[in-house]
Amino acid sequence: MQCDILPPMRWRRCWLLALAALVGCVQFHPRNPPWLQQQAAKDAAAADAAAAAPKAQPATGDDGKADAVAASLVWRVVGQSVQGRPLRATSIGYGPRRVLWIGGIHGDEREGRIATQQLPAAFAATPGAMQAVTLTILEDSNPDGAAQNTRGNANGVDLNRNFPAVNFKPQRMFGIKPLSQPESSAVHDLVLQLKPDLIVVAHSWHDARFINFDGPGEAMAQRFSRISGYPLRESEDIAPTPGSLGSWVGHTLGMPILTLEYRRGSDPYTAWQQTRMAILAVVLGDSVQGPVTALLRAARCQAIV
Repeated sequence: MQCDILPPMRWRRCWLLALAALVGCVQFHPRNPPWLQQQAAKDAAAADAAAAAPKAQPATGDDGKADAVAASLVWRVVGQSVQGRPLRATSIGYGPRRVLWIGGIHGDEREGRIATQQLPAAFAATPGAMQAVTLTILEDSNPDGAAQNTRGNANGVDLNRNFPAVNFKPQRMFGIKPLSQPESSAVHDLVLQLKPDLIVVAHSWHDARFINFDGPGEAMAQRFSRISGYPLRESEDIAPTPGSLGSWVGHTLGMPILTLEYRRGSDPYTAWQQTRMAILAVVLGDSVQGPVTALLRAARCQAIV
């Protein structure tokens, strides 16, 4: 209704009604309503509880240990590439079992690089490993190929065909004679110096992942396959590899060697997680029963899940 056209008595009544409505609105929206006071009390109680709770401590687990192990590694140069890049190796542990890990030999197969980075800390964190095994890690035997993303080295030679195996075949891409390349010569000398009980080499394969062995390495390959789920493939089922590191180490020298084939193009972090327990199990061999048994049990539990 319009108050300005009403009689005086009606006009006063109109304003009284308006005033009552205004007071009602103020009472409905008070300055400090009960629900707001209750919420404030809850917030204060929560703040007091958070202040009284124990503070979280900085993590000192695997990440901290990985950093500490990485900082303590002493790298030595065991050779040089065609273009002068260093071939670096480091050793960790001081046990009687000797294992050589080679992070790569083909420049366009880099899926094992994270495994190479993470292996020292994982090894050091395994109970009894340092006392039982001396683990030597050759970071990369083909740094020129890695820099150029090519299979061969800077001379275009496939280093994994340049070793003095009985099946060596002189070719331009394999080298005119065994050990004609400085990188393969450095690996050759390192193997003869260390005389390892096991060699593991990281590779990658198109559209497949598997573990392969040469020489007396079948038992370790089976263990690796059982833990990782990677199929075991016999060398006879793969294309011939004349002059390969596996042929020379496994058949000429009679040493066990495992060729770990990651799936080409797979995520290196995922590849490491898939094979971490299996790598540790073959590195330890039978020298540390407790951790190996635990790794095998964990692998069975994962398979069940």
